[in-house]
Amino acid sequence: MPLTLSEKAKSVKPSSTLAITAKAKAMKAEGIDVVGFGAGEPDFNTPENICNAAIEAIKNGFTKYTPASGTDELKAAISRKFHDFNHITYAPNQIVVSNGGKQGLQNVFTAILNYGDEVLVPAPYWLSYPEMIKLADGVPKYLVTTKENGYKATAEQIEKAITDRTKALVLNSPSNPTGNIYTREELIKIAEVVVKHDIYVVADEMYENLIYGDEEHVSIASLGEEIYKRTITCSGLSKSYSMTGWRIGYTGSSIEIAKLMSAVQSHETSNPNSIAQKAAVEALTGPQDAIELMKNEFDKRRVYMYERICKMPYISCLEPKGAFYMFVDAHEVTEKTYNGEKIGTAAELARILLDDFSVAIIPCADFGFPNHFRLSYAISIENIEKGLDRIQKFLESL
Repeated sequence: MPLTLSEKAKSVKPSSTLAITAKAKAMKAEGIDVVGFGAGEPDFNTPENICNAAIEAIKNGFTKYTPASGTDELKAAISRKFHDFNHITYAPNQIVVSNGGKQGLQNVFTAILNYGDEVLVPAPYWLSYPEMIKLADGVPKYLVTTKENGYKATAEQIEKAITDRTKALVLNSPSNPTGNIYTREELIKIAEVVVKHDIYVVADEMYENLIYGDEEHVSIASLGEEIYKRTITCSGLSKSYSMTGWRIGYTGSSIEIAKLMSAVQSHETSNPNSIAQKAAVEALTGPQDAIELMKNEFDKRRVYMYERICKMPYISCLEPKGAFYMFVDAHEVTEKTYNGEKIGTAAELARILLDDFSVAIIPCADFGFPNHFRLSYAISIENIEKGLDRIQKFLESL
C-alpha cells in the first residue's frame, strides 16, 4: 500500500496575504521600490516599557515553562482588562493565554466542534476562519453580506441560515478586512437570535482598541447573562500594542470550555512564551500613552486614504470605523481591459499593480469577495501617498 498524506492538510489553502507579502518583499530585496499595502501589523516599534519588562524577565531568569494556559499574573491582568474595558466578568480560570490570537481561535474551534458541525461565517471574513474550522472538522457556512448594510450580517440573515447542524457564529468586530464595527443595537438583535437557537458566538475582538471617532466597541458577551454563557471572547496584544511577533492571544469563556482549550494547548504547544507573558502584563497594566499615539496616527492615515479613494475613478469603499484596513470595491475595474486583456478579477488587478506599478494590495477572493481588495494603512503616510498615486495612475490609464 503506497504511503499517503493527510487529505485534511492538503485541503488547507495557504494564506494569500502571506504569499503576496512574500513576493513584494522579494522584489524589494532586488532593489525595486515596492509600496506594500498588505501589512496586517502596525509599523510602530513595540512600546519601550513593554520591551523593558521583557528584558527584566530575561535578567531575572523568567525563562522556564509556565502553566500551559498562562501565568496567574497575566490571567489576573486580562481578567481586569475584560472587566474594565469590555464590561465582562471572566475569572482567571476562565481565561486561556495562547501563542497568538490564531492559536486562541484554533483552540476554540477544536474545543466546541464535532465532525460536521456548521459554523456561520459572515462574508467578507478573515481568510483564516474557514481553514481553522475545517481543521477542527467543522463546516464553514458563509453568509454573504452587502455593501449597503456595511458588509455586516443582520440578525434576520443569521436566523435564516441556522440549521440543526449549526454550532456557532463567528463575529468579528472591528472587522478584518472591512474595518466596520457592529453597533450595540445590531449586537442586541444578534444576541437574541443566538440565545433563541442556543448556539455559540466566537467573538473575535482583536482590533477592539482601534476604534475611531465617536464609535464605541461593544462586546456581545456584555449584553446579558444568556449571551455571556454562549460567547467565547477572543483577543490579543498583536494589533493594539504592536506586539505581532510576541505571540500573545487570549480567550474568555466558560470554565468548561477553558479547561478543554487548556488541555488541547498543553499537548500542542505547552505554554506561551514566558518572556512575552511578562511583557504582556506590562502592556495591559502599564502606561497606555504610546497606544493612544499609535491609534491617533492610524486615524490620520485612515482619513487621508478614505478621502483619496473617494476621488478615484472605478473604485469605492465605505469609511472604516476601526482596525487599519480599507475594503475597496473594484468590480468596475474588473470589467475594464488592460494591455488588451480583460482584468476580470481583483487577483489579476493585484498582479498588474505589483508587476507594473510596484504596489502590493490584497485581493479578497479568499475573504469571500473576489471583486474587492484590501489596503492596510498600517504603513507610513509617505508610503500611503506614494502607493495611492501609483494606483490612481493605473486607474486613469484605463
